[in-house]
Amino acid sequence: MTVPETYGLGPIKVNAITGSRVEMAAPLKGSGFSVSGCAGGGGVSSESGGGVGLSCGEGPAATINDTMSLKVVEIRDTAAVLRIEPAG
Repeated sequence: MTVPETYGLGPIKVNAITGSRVEMAAPLKGSGFSVSGCAGGGGVSSESGGGVGLSCGEGPAATINDTMSLKVVEIRDTAAVLRIEPAG
């Protein structure tokens, strides 16, 4: 999924959907990265075009880079409904 460049991320790729989690990854487009509200991890490096990994379950939205809200609305077997919108 392509997101607005102002969010500081490149296209978000869903790597896996399990019974309770959605595993995602995205390249970083800025010099920093922050996430609150879901489990995050991965390498962060702007010089080498680093990326970030996210593992989120259904529930409260995660706030990414203080600009983007990402919520896993529902997980259905091998599909998931995600809501991405400006944070606020």
